Amino acid sequence: MQRPKAILHFSAVLALLLLFTGCGYRVHRQVSLPFTEIRIGRIVNQTLEPKLQDRLHKALTEEFVKQGIRVSSSAPLTLTGTVTRFDLSTLSEKGGVTLDYRLAVEAVFSLTNREGKIVETKKISGPFIVSFSASEDMGRLLATKDLAGENACRDIALRLVGALIYR
Repeated sequence: MQRPKAILHFSAVLALLLLFTGCGYRVHRQVSLPFTEIRIGRIVNQTLEPKLQDRLHKALTEEFVKQGIRVSSSAPLTLTGTVTRFDLSTLSEKGGVTLDYRLAVEAVFSLTNREGKIVETKKISGPFIVSFSASEDMGRLLATKDLAGENACRDIALRLVGALIYR
């Protein structure tokens, strides 16, 4: 009775390994990361959206920590960035009234070493389009816009950290 159970367990493990290796996913250990510590420097906001740089800084910090990279002020690598675009545009309307909005964000980042030499530059842009519906209540509309902005910052952080780690 034990033999069929062992074969079943082995087959399940083998199937999972084949699934993960066949679909493009890879398991990375912390020692295989290109760096284990980073400093997040100045994030410049060239848009008219207030506090966007703060939201992006927070999203980057959270994403690096999630990936096992320590954020420290004494790290050998420094990440700086500039948010160059934050557009709110009409996605759909009815009777001259906007029903859905589209939010698009774009940013450029530089990774520099201790000597100030740029190691890598990344431009992160679309498809970070977050759609949300309008409301009769202006307060609710602004709160939804802020939430959509935070989601867009998290999307940018996720893509940037992935691009820096998994080159």
